[in-house]
Amino acid sequence: MACKTIDQIDVASKRVLMRVDFNVPLDDEGNVTDNRRIGQSMPSIQSVLDRKGRLILMSHLGRPEGNGYEQAYSLKPAVDRLRELLPDVKITFVEKDCVGEEAKKAVESIKDGEIVILDNLRFHEEERKGDAGFAAKLASYGDIYCNEAFGTSHREDASMFAVPKAMEGKPRVAGLLLRKELRYLSETISNAERPFVAVLGGVKVSDKLGAIRSLLDRVDSILVGGAMAYTFIKALGHEVGSSLVQLGMLKQAEQIIEEAAERETKLFLPVDHVCGKQISKQTPVKVFKESIEAGWMGLDIGPETVNQFTEQIGRARTIVWNGPMGVYETEPFDVGTHRIAESIVTATERGATSVVGGGDSAAAVDHFRMVDRFSHVSTGGGASLQMLEGKRFATVDLLDQS
Repeated sequence: MACKTIDQIDVASKRVLMRVDFNVPLDDEGNVTDNRRIGQSMPSIQSVLDRKGRLILMSHLGRPEGNGYEQAYSLKPAVDRLRELLPDVKITFVEKDCVGEEAKKAVESIKDGEIVILDNLRFHEEERKGDAGFAAKLASYGDIYCNEAFGTSHREDASMFAVPKAMEGKPRVAGLLLRKELRYLSETISNAERPFVAVLGGVKVSDKLGAIRSLLDRVDSILVGGAMAYTFIKALGHEVGSSLVQLGMLKQAEQIIEEAAERETKLFLPVDHVCGKQISKQTPVKVFKESIEAGWMGLDIGPETVNQFTEQIGRARTIVWNGPMGVYETEPFDVGTHRIAESIVTATERGATSVVGGGDSAAAVDHFRMVDRFSHVSTGGGASLQMLEGKRFATVDLLDQS
């Protein structure tokens, strides 16, 4: 996946159609609460502007119905934030549409060093359907296509797949953020320095099953925490109280345990659990070893498990982390996730390579204000997970190779 990148081609006086991921979180007033995705695309945006390119940005935000404009999902808050970051750049926002007459006029009148931002692609149902006609309209805006939206690269939406396909014969390149994501989530992992440790958490085994199976042949240790651990523990015959268990995944969990035993990969499950009656700061708290009593649910890994996991992480030279160890948003069930994050940071400072998957993992390290202390924190949740599964992305395979 060694794609040619935007900084490797001439953009002067050319229209660069860049698919970005401005799917940023908003508060109740519609203000951006985390602009990390916007900020991480700035090097690609600045590269085009500095070299007098004409930049057309397109993105989705949230899940509108696809039947036209919905104010709650307008890209205007992201546009306002970009204007704050680029106060000296003319930025034209095509509010309410992306393929109508206003969009066409804005693109036709753009000048060197300026930006046009199209409104939410998903106001049109054709975006999610990968519609070729819709894609052709978008493709007509650009002399160059740039994919800078790793978080959506596992989806063959029109702007991700049909647009670059329609632009065959024109330069189709990766943005600098996409290239960085691919380097860490594909190349670094494929050529990992050992010991190689994977830390997997989150809620459902079904969400991580493909990643676990893929990693079994590639890592030295897999450390399993979060609610998904209780499906494994239940499969081993232990009582888990009221902890979340995917009953339909017990057989698969048992198979993974057996497969790990047949390999050199070590599979670590929690040996103690911080439990509560409910997810609340006020709930009674009790630590159980092995089996959990009825009425209690596992909400975080216990202190012995933390010590066991941090010992493995401390030896690692490559660490991949996808999914929190517990309900990190609620005290006191944030301790395990925080301690694991700290141990990965410590390993990173000693020279290990650490890759944090997007989604809940990225939200956790942002919650603990530790984002800048890992080698890489991904901007894509589902995309990073599929990359860990070893899947190729058709949207990336379409891009020019260097």
